[in-house]
Amino acid sequence: MANQMTEMLKGTLEGIVLAILADKPAYGYEITARLREEGFSDTAEGTVYALLVRIEQRGLVDVEKVPSEKGPPRKVFSLNPQGRAQLAEFWATWRVLADRIERLRTTDNSDDERH
Repeated sequence: MANQMTEMLKGTLEGIVLAILADKPAYGYEITARLREEGFSDTAEGTVYALLVRIEQRGLVDVEKVPSEKGPPRKVFSLNPQGRAQLAEFWATWRVLADRIERLRTTDNSDDERH
C-alpha cells in the first residue's frame, strides 16, 4: 500500500503544497514539517524542494528571502493570485475525480454484496 500511496501522492503533491501555502507563507522545511503533521510522513525534503523550484518557475508563488538565525537567508514562499487560481483549479478537479472514484467504489461494493 505504501507504494500506491507514493504514486498517488506524486500527482497531488503540488496541490497539497499550494493548499499549505494558502494557509500562510512558509519556507521549505516548514512545508515539509506541515506535510508530516498532516500524515504525509513519507514525503522527502528533496521532493518538496524540487516542487518549490517548479512552482516558483511557473510563477505560482512569490518568494522573499528572510534572514535566518542560522546560516543563509531562507526563501519564504507565499501564494500569489496565479497560485490561488491554480489551487482553485486543483480543488475543482479533485472534487470531480473524487466523486467519480467514489461512484466506482460504491458500485463495486454493491456488486460484491450481490455475489
